[in-house]
Amino acid sequence: MLTIVNRLLSLGIAGLYLWVAVHTSDPIPALIKTLVYLALPMACIWFGDALGEYTGWMDGEYISNTTPGFLVAFGGWLVLVGVPLIILALGHS
Repeated sequence: MLTIVNRLLSLGIAGLYLWVAVHTSDPIPALIKTLVYLALPMACIWFGDALGEYTGWMDGEYISNTTPGFLVAFGGWLVLVGVPLIILALGHS
């Protein structure tokens, strides 16, 4: 149940970001930039368990332990919601 709620909420927020991007600037470049930004946090939220199970080599480092899926999803939420909020807060100061 929580997975469905996470997916629906993240999809709604991503849709809102896409709508704002298209309606506030040049639509095509804004849409592409927003989609690129959304790829990582949406993957972490939607597939946190699968991404957390990865072990092996990454960027020359060996990952020997798995990460709980809820932590991967939490990181996705931080990037999806936290980063834009920080940018907005810094822009209004």
